[in-house]
Amino acid sequence: MPEPEKTFKARILLVDDDTSLSRLFQYSLNKEGFDCQTASNGLEGFHKARQILPDLIISDIMMPNLNGFEFRKMVLEDPLVQKIPFIFLTAKSGEDDILEGYDLGISDYVVKTSGPKVLVAKVNALLKDLEKEREKAVSEIHKAADNISLKVVPDSPPAIEGYSLAHWHQPFGGVPGGDFIDYFDVDSEKTVLILGDVMGKKWGAWYFAVAYAGYIRSAVRVILQNSKELSASSILREVNLSIYHDNKISDVFATLSIVLLNKKTGIVNYSGAGDLPMVWYDSYKRQAQFFQCNGLLLGFAENGEYDETSVTLSPGDSVFLYTDGITEASDPTGIQFGKENLLKLIELIPAHLDPVTFIKNRMNEYTNMKFDDDVSVIALKKN
Repeated sequence: MPEPEKTFKARILLVDDDTSLSRLFQYSLNKEGFDCQTASNGLEGFHKARQILPDLIISDIMMPNLNGFEFRKMVLEDPLVQKIPFIFLTAKSGEDDILEGYDLGISDYVVKTSGPKVLVAKVNALLKDLEKEREKAVSEIHKAADNISLKVVPDSPPAIEGYSLAHWHQPFGGVPGGDFIDYFDVDSEKTVLILGDVMGKKWGAWYFAVAYAGYIRSAVRVILQNSKELSASSILREVNLSIYHDNKISDVFATLSIVLLNKKTGIVNYSGAGDLPMVWYDSYKRQAQFFQCNGLLLGFAENGEYDETSVTLSPGDSVFLYTDGITEASDPTGIQFGKENLLKLIELIPAHLDPVTFIKNRMNEYTNMKFDDDVSVIALKKN
């Protein structure tokens, strides 16, 4: 069986109040291989753009309540969507309309009477140009990372006697992204596992991830050197305080999961910033369950209210940390994998197989190897 193609499927948002024409253009774009979603007016389009973060927006101009020009202005005022390429679709071809559109920084103009073939051709041309720019930027990013030896994820986890430790990290589009992983040996008995996710989509999050990873590594090292009584929650509180009081990065938020392992006793202490729980697999009961900590996103508030939970691992037991690239991954029909499916997947892992490889293979099957975000998983198993 041939390996599924790993090409990126561009997502397009089409905004038009003409239902029949919208369906025709949507059909043509989907047939070309794009993922085209629609909205029937400017306000709906604005909210949907913020929700799905498309690679391109195509909008009619003449729409009731909120016309295309007003919709475009709303997009330009929102930092989350303002840089998304934008095409106007209109029944008019007058010079004034075209000039007004270009004054609003649009990428192109398509007259409706030109038909779906012209629209598809212009979309293809625009996205190819953007892909060339992206490839150039990606190349520069990789060169910069190689030159200064920056990594947000270690090549491999450390060996821990009596335990199996592995991770899987797949950046979105093959570019270093918003997820970061790290490990620290506190002493002969304790090891710290860290998994974080910077708030940001696609390859632009790399810049924040590198800064965050470096900052957090430094903060954790200082905490480990100066703290006499360590816990997962105390480490998280100290890291949060450092970030909250640093004006340069205090407005960048992230989820952060911290596991403190006592290698001698098998006790795992977990604390989390954000809504990503740890998963514990009980090999005796053959059951997986979430361990939730309700702390705020890292850097969001001075007091993140970080608590912690713990579990003692028996031989065969495992704990898992993951980012939302796993649970929010979609199958070809758009259905997200979800947290409950993650629990079921972990319960299906054969005892003799590497859990990370098993999860990776199953997730690739579910998504047809097409992910919408960075994907990261850490698995710790007591032998």
